[in-house]
Amino acid sequence: MEAKSAMEKIPVEILGLTSSSASSGAYALILKETHGTRRLPIIIGAWEAQCIALEIEGIRPPRPMTHDLIKTIIETLGSALVEVYISELRDGTFFAKLILEGYDAEIDSRPSDAIALAVRYGAPIYIEESILNDAGFMPESEEDEEALPKKLEEEEGKTSMPAPQKKATEWEVIQHQLEEAIAQENYERAAQLRDQLKRMGHN
Repeated sequence: MEAKSAMEKIPVEILGLTSSSASSGAYALILKETHGTRRLPIIIGAWEAQCIALEIEGIRPPRPMTHDLIKTIIETLGSALVEVYISELRDGTFFAKLILEGYDAEIDSRPSDAIALAVRYGAPIYIEESILNDAGFMPESEEDEEALPKKLEEEEGKTSMPAPQKKATEWEVIQHQLEEAIAQENYERAAQLRDQLKRMGHN
């Protein structure tokens, strides 16, 4: 496996999960640049969101969930998850890689599955720098930066992604439309809406 340059991979952490009553079960997973303030929202399904949230909250279901089973299989084979890497954004869809200890191959994964495993291992999460440059956005102020985690927990049904005040309503409407398009598997429409949000985030 050819090592990636440190300049190309940006460490991130999970800032929170937020849902909307109008999203038909879709959630936004918000990732934050570890050594910066840029954020990246990734739309995931309700089941994947639950798998991530349960582990973060330390809740153990009576039977192992799929990601717990995968972790057990990896450990039984004598390996461990070293890191997960969100490597590509193509046609509005994110792609990720799993890096396992003792193996040269990078295993393809959905970001939601990769992150669900990462939280179980306490493994680092990285994003290709070009993705964060293109699809990430900056909070409006330091106050937004500090308030967002609490806001994500308390304001179900509202988007928690910051935007300039005059664009807040428009941002929420487009975000809801994006979540609905994902839930309905209308990926062409979702890609168009994601591009529109990206342009707003850079204005």
